[in-house]
Amino acid sequence: MSQLKDTLFRKIEEQRPRVTRLLKEYGQVELDKVTIAQAIGGVRGVKCLVTDISYLDPEEGVRFRGKTIPETFAALPKVPGSEYPYVEGFWYFLLTGEVPTMEQTLEVVADFQARRPVPQYVFDALRAMPRDLHPMAMLSAAIVVMQGESIFAKRYNEGMGKGDLWDPMYEDSCNLLAKLPAIAAYIYRLKYKGDTPIPSDPELDFGGDFAHMMGIAPPYDDVARMYFILHSDHESGNVSAHTTRLVASALADAYYSLSAGVNGLSGPLHGLANQEVLRWIQSKMEKLGGKLPTEEELERYLWDTLNSGQVIPGYGHAVLRRTDPRFSAQMEFCEKYLPNDDLYRLVKMLYKVAPKVLQEHGKARNPWPNVDAQSGVIQWHYGITQYEYYTVLFAVGRALGVLANITWDRALGYPLERPKSITLDMMEKTAGIQ
Repeated sequence: MSQLKDTLFRKIEEQRPRVTRLLKEYGQVELDKVTIAQAIGGVRGVKCLVTDISYLDPEEGVRFRGKTIPETFAALPKVPGSEYPYVEGFWYFLLTGEVPTMEQTLEVVADFQARRPVPQYVFDALRAMPRDLHPMAMLSAAIVVMQGESIFAKRYNEGMGKGDLWDPMYEDSCNLLAKLPAIAAYIYRLKYKGDTPIPSDPELDFGGDFAHMMGIAPPYDDVARMYFILHSDHESGNVSAHTTRLVASALADAYYSLSAGVNGLSGPLHGLANQEVLRWIQSKMEKLGGKLPTEEELERYLWDTLNSGQVIPGYGHAVLRRTDPRFSAQMEFCEKYLPNDDLYRLVKMLYKVAPKVLQEHGKARNPWPNVDAQSGVIQWHYGITQYEYYTVLFAVGRALGVLANITWDRALGYPLERPKSITLDMMEKTAGIQ
C-alpha cells in the first residue's frame, strides 16, 4: 500500500468515530432554521453539507484543510526550478490533511504517471464527435465513456462491505484524475490546433505534462499548477461540487459523478464567469481603439455600466467580503511574468477604481474582485484565446476537490442525499397567508 493510501486509511479510521458520535449523541442539535426565502432561494446559506476538504471564510477566502492559499503554496513541496507546488502533493494534502514530504509527493507523482495512459477508445470517441461541439460536452462525454474502467462499479457488483467502499472510490479517483490533463489537452489540440495532439511526457509532473501536451512553453507549466490548485475546491455548496457529491451519494462511481459535476460547471452562472469578464474587458479596450483608458475614463465607463442596470463582471461574491485570495495569487504571478500586458494593466486599474465606484453605488454587498476577474487574462496571454475552453481548465482543477470529497463520503458512510420538498400552499399556510 502506498504512503498516501496508508495515511488516508489511518485518517479514515480516526474520523469514523467522530461521525458516529455526532449522529448518535448530538443528532438533534439545531444548526440552522430554514426560512421560506432560503427554501425558495436555492437553499443559500443553509448549513446542511459536511466537508473537511475546504472551507470558505468570508474574510480569508477558501481554506484548504485549514490552510489559506498563501499557507498552502508555502507548505507544499515545490517542483524543482518552480515556485509552485506539485499538484500531486496537493492531492495528498486534500485527502489526508497532512502536508506531504518530498518523498511522499514523488511517490504520488510516480503513481499518477503509471495511471496516466488514456484508453485509445476515449480518443476515438472524441474524434468521432462534431468538431463544433462545446469542449465541456466533449470532456463530460470522455469522462463517462470510461465508466467501464470503474473499479468501484466492479467491486460493488461483486459484493463488498459498506466500510470498504472508499477503497475502490479512491482507486477510481486516482485513475480518473491522472488521465484528465491528457484528455483536456487532447480536446484543445483536436478542436483548436488543427488536430495535432502532443503525446504525454512520462517524466513530467501533472502540471508540467499538461503544459507540454498543450504545446505551451514555460512558465505556463506554473500557470497550470497554480490554476488547478486555486480552482480545486470551494466548499461543497457550489454546483459542480454539490452535483458530484449528490450523484455519488447514490453509490454511483467516480466517472458518472464527475461527469455530472462537469455538466453543472458548464452553466453560465457557475463556470463561465471568467470568459464573461475577459469579454467585458476586451470590449472596453476595443471602444478605445485598443488603448488603455485613463482612470477617469474607466470610472465613467463603470458608472455607465452600473447606471444601465448591468453589473461589473468579476466583482462581488456570494460569501466573500474581501478581495478573493485566488485573485491575489494570480495578480502576483502577472506582476512577475506579464507586468506590461495591456489586459493585465487594465485588470490592475480596475482593481484600483472599481471597488470605490461600487462602494459609492451602494448596491453591491462585496465590492471586491473574485477569482474570475483575473483568470481569463492569464490564459489569453499564453495563447489560449478560445473563451469556451476556459471552463475545461476549471474542470480539471475542480476534479481535485470533488474527487477527494466523494472518496471521504464513502469512507464515512454518508447516506443518499434526499432533501424534503414542500408545496407553495404549505408555505403560504405557515406564513399565515389566506
